[in-house]
Order: sequence, then C-alpha cells, then structure tokens
Amino acid sequence: MNTFDFCVADVKGREVELAQYRNHVLLVVNTASKCGFTRQYSGLEALYRAYADQGLAVLAFPCNQFGGQEPGSNDDIASFCATDYGISFPLFAKVDVNGANSAPLFEHLKHAAPGIFGTHAIKWNFTKFLVGRDGAVFHRYAPDTTPAALTADVKRLLAV
Repeated sequence: MNTFDFCVADVKGREVELAQYRNHVLLVVNTASKCGFTRQYSGLEALYRAYADQGLAVLAFPCNQFGGQEPGSNDDIASFCATDYGISFPLFAKVDVNGANSAPLFEHLKHAAPGIFGTHAIKWNFTKFLVGRDGAVFHRYAPDTTPAALTADVKRLLAV
C-alpha cells in the first residue's frame, strides 16, 4: 500500500484523499498543543513556506495519546494553531497513532519506517515521517528532531 492510497478526515471532519498530494513530498507529523515540542509548529510552518511552491506538503495530525497534551476539540486545536502559530499547512482531525484505534495512515507509516531498534510504536508527539513524491516512506524522525534539521532530506526528495 502507498501513502497516497489513504483517506483521512481534516480538522473540519471532511474526508480528504491523500491522492490529491500525489507528486508532492509529504511531511506527516503527529502534533500536540501543550507539549514541550509544540514550538516546532513554527519550524514546520517555516519549512512549509520555504518549499511548498516546490511541492512540499506538511500534514499535521493532532494526537492526545502522550501525556494528554492535546485535550481540546478539533475546533480548539485549529484556533490555537492559527492564532498562536499562524500555520497555513493542512491540519487534520485528532487521531490515535498507537493502539487498537490507531489511524490506518499511521499504521502504514510506522510499519514502513520503524523506529529505533525496529519498534513500530510512536514514542511521543512530533514524530515526523517524510514521504517521497512516489508515496514511499523515506524516513522517520524523532520528536526532538527539529523541522530545520530535515531541510537537506526535504530538498533531496523535492529534487527527484
């Protein structure tokens, strides 16, 4: 299965076919509004603005599975992201990324790019998955990897 084969709900609950991002490089991130890494929204926005016109799409999926750090509704999350970080990249509905109710997209990403020691579970908020224009998962990045640190890999995939 390919990343572009999935359908997900956006922050307003509308179904979005990821096929619309075919031929884009995707940076898929599980996010949270009350996390020590929340400031990475600024870096994600900067990366998106720098490379969106070349085909980068940042897709943010809020998740409340880590320390209850995303307790708000989808509307609360959208308001926070717009007001506090001015994000212009797509924001999706809150999802689970681990466990029995894990979103199918994240099951795909986790199995395509296992974590350290081959683990599949996502360990914390702001785990990032970079996906090439062909829909193949290129790499998984740890929560403490800043968006700026992904620049070289993003540029490499955009050049393909």
